[in-house]
Amino acid sequence: MSRQRFVRRRPFSSLLIFLVVVLLGWGWQERQALQAFPDIISAYTAKEYCSCRYVMNNPAEYCAAYVKQYLPTSAFFDDTVNKHVTASGMGRSNTAAWLGDRQGCRLMP
Repeated sequence: MSRQRFVRRRPFSSLLIFLVVVLLGWGWQERQALQAFPDIISAYTAKEYCSCRYVMNNPAEYCAAYVKQYLPTSAFFDDTVNKHVTASGMGRSNTAAWLGDRQGCRLMP
């Protein structure tokens, strides 16, 4: 069966195959950004919560609602004594710490 006959007889299958190939090509082009994405969830949550809570001095409930995302975090810990915030999500964990009035919060290595 020639390619033209396949496309004519199965237009939806041909379109689906074409879209899968395009999607795989796009995924290959964006592989570095896609690998970094899981780290962004926990880093954003930890850093923004720390800034909301310890720089802006907002209540914990407000800051928790402020950093809530569509993709939930799996674990969250707010150490109010040391002013450290640890958030985990999508298999990654990040910690942000309040450094002072002039420095604000920073992600810790």
